[in-house]
Amino acid sequence: MTRLARDPLYRRHQFPAEVIAHAVWLYFRFPLSLRMVEDILAARGIIVSHQTVRLWAEKFGRHFANDVRRRSAGKLRDKWHFD
Repeated sequence: MTRLARDPLYRRHQFPAEVIAHAVWLYFRFPLSLRMVEDILAARGIIVSHQTVRLWAEKFGRHFANDVRRRSAGKLRDKWHFD
């Protein structure tokens, strides 16, 4: 059982936490529309509507952003290196 599956934020949802997290990640990480995320998930055999993806993005978007910010803390520096 993964950390996401035990998270109470994902409790009482029809889809597993990993599917929800992947959909929200796709929506916020890449310049994709809700319908494009719906199509990507459908290609993997996961049938959800674009409205469901929108609701997930509204509910879990802040949690996702905080998690990314927490993981990147201390890794960002003021120095820039050019190749």
